[in-house]
Formats: sequence, structure tokens, C-alpha cells
Amino acid sequence: MSNKLSNEPRKEAIENMEKVAKAGHLPRRTKLLYGAGDTGFSLTTTIIGAYFAIFLTDVVGVAPGLAAVAIFIGRSWDYINDPLIGHISDRTRTRWGRRRPFLLFGALPFALAFILLWWRPPWNSNLALAIHYAIAYVMFDSAATFVYMPYYALTPELTPDYDERTALTSYRMFFSIVASLVAFTIPLAMVGKFAPENAPRVLLMGLVFGIASMLPLLLTFLGTRERREYMELEQPRLLQSLRAAMSNRPFIFSVAIFLLTWVSVDILQTTLLYFIKYCVRRESYGELIMGAIFITAICALPFWEWASRRWNKRWAYIAGIAFWAVVQLVLITLGPTTSLALIMLLCVLAGIGVGAAHVLPWSIIPDAIEWDEWQTGERHEGMFYSLVTLMQKMASSIAIPLVLLLLEFTGYVPNSAQQPANALLGIRIVVGPIPAILLCLGILFAIVYPLSRDRHAQICQELERRRAGLSKEVA
Repeated sequence: MSNKLSNEPRKEAIENMEKVAKAGHLPRRTKLLYGAGDTGFSLTTTIIGAYFAIFLTDVVGVAPGLAAVAIFIGRSWDYINDPLIGHISDRTRTRWGRRRPFLLFGALPFALAFILLWWRPPWNSNLALAIHYAIAYVMFDSAATFVYMPYYALTPELTPDYDERTALTSYRMFFSIVASLVAFTIPLAMVGKFAPENAPRVLLMGLVFGIASMLPLLLTFLGTRERREYMELEQPRLLQSLRAAMSNRPFIFSVAIFLLTWVSVDILQTTLLYFIKYCVRRESYGELIMGAIFITAICALPFWEWASRRWNKRWAYIAGIAFWAVVQLVLITLGPTTSLALIMLLCVLAGIGVGAAHVLPWSIIPDAIEWDEWQTGERHEGMFYSLVTLMQKMASSIAIPLVLLLLEFTGYVPNSAQQPANALLGIRIVVGPIPAILLCLGILFAIVYPLSRDRHAQICQELERRRAGLSKEVA
């Protein structure tokens, strides 16, 4: 099997891109119903990222150090869980496809496991509570992986086109950011203050959002269809899939870009409420501040899709993430005396970068799938996406507990009206400089990312010729 691309003239490369685009065009209905599926994942992950730590410390009363251990154990389970489910979905063959059955049968367990996270058992022991929430987190992550891993792997299976994937991801991120906006505002309205007396309200919030999160998965199951030619490819073996991922240069670079971006997002989700509550003392405006960020991110999505088509994905990423990193550094200079108008302006500017972070890293990853098929003759979408999310969770399972440990080290006092100066400094560090450094590292990987639009189109054209030849041989 030759792994060399012909050196075609520019005109022929453009014609090849047009052919691939025509073959991979998706109707708007498919984009909408696929994108809607991310609503459930965004609701649950955002609520957990924004409120689970403060729920454990300020409602349940678990010490920050033990809360860090519970979260670390729950996230660490994915070291086994993610690759296993990804590989199983790669090998699945049913009349509904490889990925869609997981959405159908996994929706209800996903909802039930999320609800369990927000129940406060009637125990007083800090250790017993930490063990309970570690187990609950493991159960939720298992149920979530069963549905989101196949869902993510649908992206390259719905269309092979470079720009259509960006459009598909933009639809998904529209629903994702809308859900994040809801997740950052409605739970606060339902719960009010995160305090021990509001534990029943927290459980009610978990029940409402657990049910709301399972329904979009059923819409995606009903509204999408996988490309049948991928069902006919050989079922990959586990070690082959791992070797294919590790030898795929575009995949390694895209994972680094994604990882550095989304660990930054995870850190900010965990600490932003602490920053609003204690550093700028605007807890009563929390919904408004969150809304400004995410509404702006939604409005910015069409711009970043246009920028991706006008330049390419990596240059659009570089521009958006560099802008966001600068805004984040300015944001931490705010304090209790800062006017609400200035806070809102900086949140709007941050939202522009948040929009880039949501759509561009996700749209870069699928292009490595065709590189993989071109190199190996197989497709390993499930394994590739499982490794992406696995490495994100590994990084987050270390980063988020470290953030909580930093709060404890700097003297953070749960529900204190006045935090120590060192604790306020710690909150500012994890909201500004640390995410900014990670984002700049992501930019460095984007600069040297090896797969351009033209090269991807050439690979897709070669794969179409191979499949056409294989079909003739079978006939």
C-alpha cells in the first residue's frame, strides 16, 4: 500500500477538494440533530466542573484535600474506561451502525449516574463522604464514557470534508455553549447559595439536569446515519489501534492542541466561581457574568467558522487563543472596586476566545482519521477519540486536584466572608497565569501542525480511489 501522495498541480488539488466537499455535504437537519447531542454532555460536564468542587467543600463539608482525592479517583478510572469503550465501538457492527446503539442504550444510565453525584448521604465522617463521592464519580464516568465516546467518533464518520467538519463542529458547539450557559446560570438560580442547608435544592438540580441530559442523545440516535463504507472495513485489534494512534503525527499534534486548550477550560470552570465570589465579590451577579461569556462565545462561532474557511483551522486557532490568553491575564487584575461595566466588557472579550476554544480544537482532530486510514487501511475513530478524552481526563485529574490543594495550601476557608490574602492570590494565579501559559503552549503546537487543507483533500481523494477499487474487486 503506497503512502506517497502525487504532486498534483494546484488546479487539480482544488478540483479534488470540490469533489470531497460534494461527497461529504451534510443537510442542515443532520447537523442540527447531531449537534443537539452535545447538550447533555455540556450540561453535565459544565455543572460538575463549575459546582462539584464547591458542592463538596461548601455544602457537604468535605475538606478540600479529601475532595481532591475523591475527584482524582473518579477521573482516574477513565484511564481504563475510555480506551476500552472506544475500542469496543470501533469493533461494533449492527444494523444501526457502529456508534449509534451506544446512544440509545446508554442514555438512561447516564442520567441516573449524574443524579447520584448530587445526593448528600446522612454521614458525618469526612472519609466516608469522600469514599462515597469517589465511587459515585466512577459510576458517572463509566456511564458517560459509554455514550460520549461513540458520539464524538461520529464526527469523522458523518462527513470526510475538511470544512464540513468545521461546520458540523460549529453546530455541536452552538448547542454545547448554550448548554454551558444554562449550566452556569440555572443551577445557581435553583440552588441559591452553596451552603449545607441547600443540599435538597442541589439534589433537585441534579434530578432536573440528569433527565434533561439524556433526551438529546435519543435525538441524535434518530437523526443521524453513519456512512456504510466504514462498516465494511476490517475490525481493528486493540494493539493495532494503539500503534496507529501513536504513529499518527497529525493526531499527536491535534491531541496536544486539544489537551492544552481544554485543561485550561477545565481549570477555569472549576475556579471561576471562586474568583467571582471572593476576588471581585460579585456572587449575586454570577449568572450575568457567566451569561456574558457564553452568549458572546455563541455569537463568535460563525466568525471562527468563517476564519477557518478563510485561512485554515490552525491559523484561526492561533489568533483566537492568543487573544483569549491576553484577556485572561487582564481579567485577574480586577477587584471588588472594579466597576461592573468593566467586568462585563472583559467577559465579553473573553467570550470571543472561548468560542474559538470550543470549535477549533475539536474540528482539527477528525482530519487525522483519514491520515490513519491512508497509512493503515483501517479506521480507528473510537480509539482515537478515547485517547483524546483519556489524556484530557488524565491531565484534568491531576490539574483540578492540584488547584484544590493550592487553595488549601494558601489557606482557603470554605464559606468565609473574608478569605486570607494568600488564598485570594492563589485563586488569581489559577484563573490567569496558569491557563494563559497552557494556551500559549497550545499555540506553539498549532504553529507546527503538519496537515493542511490541501494535503487533507489529496488524502481523501486517494482514499476514494482505493475504496472504489476495493468495491470493484468485491463485485
